[in-house]
Amino acid sequence: MNHRLSACLSLLAATVLACSLAQAAPATPRSCHMPGVEEALRCFRVPVPLATPGGPTLQLHVTVAPAFREAARGDPLFVLAGGPGEAGSDVLPLLSTAFRRVRATRDIVFIDQRGTGLSGRLDCPSRPEHETMLEAELDQEMFDCIAAAKKRPGQPLAAYTTANAARDIEQVRVALGYGKINVWGGSYGTRLGQAYARAYPASVRTLVLDGVAAPEQVIPAGGRDSQTALDNLFNTCARDAACNRAYPNLRAEFDALSVRVDKGDVVIAMADPRTAMPTRFTMSSERFLGTIHSVLYSAPDTRRLPFLLHNAYLGRWEPFVARRNLANDISADGSNAILLHLAVVCAEDVPRMTPTLLASDAGVLTRTMVKRMPAMCKAIDVPPATWQAPTMIDAPALLFSGALDPVTPPHRAASAAQHMRHARHIVVANAGHGVSQLGCTPRLLRTFLDNPDQPLDAKCLDEIPAPAFQLGSAGPQP
Repeated sequence: MNHRLSACLSLLAATVLACSLAQAAPATPRSCHMPGVEEALRCFRVPVPLATPGGPTLQLHVTVAPAFREAARGDPLFVLAGGPGEAGSDVLPLLSTAFRRVRATRDIVFIDQRGTGLSGRLDCPSRPEHETMLEAELDQEMFDCIAAAKKRPGQPLAAYTTANAARDIEQVRVALGYGKINVWGGSYGTRLGQAYARAYPASVRTLVLDGVAAPEQVIPAGGRDSQTALDNLFNTCARDAACNRAYPNLRAEFDALSVRVDKGDVVIAMADPRTAMPTRFTMSSERFLGTIHSVLYSAPDTRRLPFLLHNAYLGRWEPFVARRNLANDISADGSNAILLHLAVVCAEDVPRMTPTLLASDAGVLTRTMVKRMPAMCKAIDVPPATWQAPTMIDAPALLFSGALDPVTPPHRAASAAQHMRHARHIVVANAGHGVSQLGCTPRLLRTFLDNPDQPLDAKCLDEIPAPAFQLGSAGPQP
């Protein structure tokens, strides 16, 4: 296509979209009570185009926590949850932690991204049997769920992209009558936040990104990052006198467990931690490694991992299995809408999982998921998204990283910051995946949003202590 003609058509499409947004009817609020929040909030239903303006629509659920002060600022904070697959309504408890100071003067807006939460959740049914089923059986249920979803009329999975979700944010901003907005994104929400800031730069006042995904990051990969986090745990335990005394051979025990589990030699017979009924199943590598990976997300949880591994090595699997039940299998119901997750990742990430990338980014903890993803993506059959080199973001941006993060460690934020003119990157030494709830961060968020161009003193984050190791069944040591 002629480049000038292509540019003109793109400009025309953008103009048509802008006009359709400007003409959208204002959304009408209703009082609502949402899980995790005691008070009544305001809920909206905002119709957005499913694929293209003028075509079929879907209804987005939006929850607004109004500012406490009547003289609220006109620039709210929009909250973009992680995953992909987590909904804004899933993270409403952040109101009482991360956003408790911001809400004094600003509305906090939580969007259930298309395909999540109350915005037409794209998910698969969960059954108790999933916790003991073989991996082949779980995969077959997943394939059956995907096949059923593809048969539903008016719900094309190819429409559930990050680009369309970014357009939805703009539709919500207009429908709620806001001018420029501040955007907070966590984990995958940082990818969506960056996409929105690039697509609608005039609408963004500031960006706050917590657990930052770099533009080039491939979600199912990240083997080196998770391996670094695991090695850091082993090394920290070895340097800690009490931990080293309790678990002197921790790394060797993990290696031995990995081999035994991979061979299918670990058959567990025990009372189910949830029901107390007798249960018997084979511990698979997917469950074993996936549980460890999920534990590493949280710094306090990480310090319990030596206890879990050591007891499993001795044949006492009950603590490990109890913790595994908190880490959902890919076909189980959890905070993430799994079909939405696959729709996004299979279009935007898996096509970039080249042999070269996988060879340079290999790691123990992610290998089972990397191995399973291509078959799932073949089943879901969404077209690959075109990779676009990141353009520069002009809005002031505050980036948070936990030094112990196994999925979005500091080097990911540093990479993302290269494409931001006014970025400040804060690394918290004793934090994992997610910083906004910790220590003095809620105050720093308010300070930054009030004066985004002023220096920010974040030394108070150095006061966040390292969690204690769990050395026995009674829990972490004092």
